[in-house]
Amino acid sequence: MNTRPLYFDYAATTPVDERVIQVMIECLGFHGNFGNPSSSSHAFGQQARQTVEQARRQVADLVGAQPEQIVWTSGATESNNLALKGVAQARGVCGGHIITSQIEHKAILDTARQLQDAGIAVTYLVPDAQGLITPQAVSEAMRDDTFLVSLMLVNNELGTVNDVQAIGEVVRSRQALFHVDAAQGAGKVAIDLSRWPVDLMSFSAHKLYGPKGIGALYVGPQAQQRLQAQIHGGGHEGGLRSGTLATHQIAGMGAAFALAADAFDEEKKSIIALRERLLEQLLKLPGVRLNGSASQRIPHTLSLTFSEGEFNSAALSHSIAFSATSACNSASNAPSHVLLALGHDARLAGRTIRLSLGRFTTVEDVDKAVDLITTACASAPPFWATGL
Repeated sequence: MNTRPLYFDYAATTPVDERVIQVMIECLGFHGNFGNPSSSSHAFGQQARQTVEQARRQVADLVGAQPEQIVWTSGATESNNLALKGVAQARGVCGGHIITSQIEHKAILDTARQLQDAGIAVTYLVPDAQGLITPQAVSEAMRDDTFLVSLMLVNNELGTVNDVQAIGEVVRSRQALFHVDAAQGAGKVAIDLSRWPVDLMSFSAHKLYGPKGIGALYVGPQAQQRLQAQIHGGGHEGGLRSGTLATHQIAGMGAAFALAADAFDEEKKSIIALRERLLEQLLKLPGVRLNGSASQRIPHTLSLTFSEGEFNSAALSHSIAFSATSACNSASNAPSHVLLALGHDARLAGRTIRLSLGRFTTVEDVDKAVDLITTACASAPPFWATGL
């Protein structure tokens, strides 16, 4: 009988919580809540609309927003595109300047390059040695024509947490808009958009035990009139994102965010204990080092470089599900742009893995992973014998 690998890739995606699945099932089938939320003239549509609005409240409640500030999208990638392109195009003028960083998700970097090709200047900030973008770095990069700053809350490869409150104060003092990609942060970092100086924030359900294919964009008061829709065809979502709403996926995202709110403190405490157990044992191996800040980070994600000896990751991949780079880079087999920005060369980047823990990780999983990784290190030949 085949045994499934241990799952340590929660940063790539999470399994949908069984409680979320049940909520979604109730929105499918003729006897379920299957109506079109835009069909307001009959009970089927009205019931679906109520479900959509309940989910909107659930998402807003987790992040300290108002329900009407949440716009449904297909995921964080679309939210990021809507934020960057929508703000740039709404200006109605050519040129201008955007600030982002070298360690953003590809959904930001690729979009920024598209805007750059369209004539907008883009500054890609270099992270500090801890894998963080500092308020000072943002301040120094600001220009008179800077109209948008886009930085992630939690880095998807390192797990480091930027001080977006302090950065937001810098951005707001210069009358620019501040967008934050929080795909990896929601449910892991206490977010309060009622106080944070953030104008736009992207979310994804599948990073938080919800379904794939659904996300949201928070649109704050200062961004309301400075955002242009990217998908047209009916004027749904306040004119910002047209298309028939997927009630079952929206309900699933709402349920997932509500569960995260209820379990926030307990789950964080549990993940910290598991992370400490895992990290303490792995750091005893020769040449292993943690990438990114040891303190300014979420406990869920660890980036570890095995600098001594060649780490036998290919053999390990049959027994542990982990990432050698972020999911957005895996198709190209290219070294992690995040690690390169931190100063790793291609060889060290190739000896780095990301282990991410989640709701269903157990002590037994951690101990088995340590044993397997230790064996992989011991069985690998020294790097000087490989010619690398």
